[in-house]
Amino acid sequence: MRNVDAAGLACAIEDGSLVALAPDYSGCALAVVRELIRREARGLRLVGCPQLGLQAELLIAAGCVEAIETAAIGLGELGRAPAFDRAYREGRIVVREATCPVIHAGLQAAEKGIAFMPMAGILGSDLVAMRDDWKEIVDPFTDEPVLLVPAIRPDVALFHAPIADASGNVWIGVRRELMLMAHAARRTVASVEECREASLLTDPLAAAGTIPALYVERTAIIKRGAAPSGLFGCYAARADWVAAYVEAAVENSTLAAFLDQWLDEA
Repeated sequence: MRNVDAAGLACAIEDGSLVALAPDYSGCALAVVRELIRREARGLRLVGCPQLGLQAELLIAAGCVEAIETAAIGLGELGRAPAFDRAYREGRIVVREATCPVIHAGLQAAEKGIAFMPMAGILGSDLVAMRDDWKEIVDPFTDEPVLLVPAIRPDVALFHAPIADASGNVWIGVRRELMLMAHAARRTVASVEECREASLLTDPLAAAGTIPALYVERTAIIKRGAAPSGLFGCYAARADWVAAYVEAAVENSTLAAFLDQWLDEA
């Protein structure tokens, strides 16, 4: 495990990587996203676990993203993601539509080291016809139809969490989607609010919600590293910042000025 800074975590995400991102209510690594934008990362393919929000919207606004796979993308109570909407309408981004259960199943397949996962509930949906990589077969045990969805194995899982320890174990509490991301991805990088000397894995109250260091390649201690998103148990999202972004994102010129100001803040 390596302790670096936000730029060091961003360096672990090469152009063209398949990157797993947490939803806005979980562990957003906005400080690292800002470094990716500063670096002018290109060709990123994002997987929402299971949905995408502000992180993806900012990366799309900065031209970093080539494709997304997600159950949804938006900015919560502030509605649709304006830069994504514009990129989609103009054909500048590939969208692979999915559902929450399918994305979780794909990540679970990667976690278990298998090529696919069978699904039943989505059969009959129009979405099936939009995904030529999903295969319907006859279940050999029941003779009923079943859908096979391929494993989703991200190159990198990126998230922000409250605590790491000196050994690199990362506490994510009840946010099990972060654990799934780390298990499924080839490598995981995480920023955290603080580091403790004592092992999280020997603490009976923390161990069950801790990702062992063997799944985490790099960590960085970044205070308020999820801001302007919130972080569970630590601080709330800055709704005023997101509202100002939405207003600026209406036009490309004001959007560019808003992003430049954000990049200059730290």
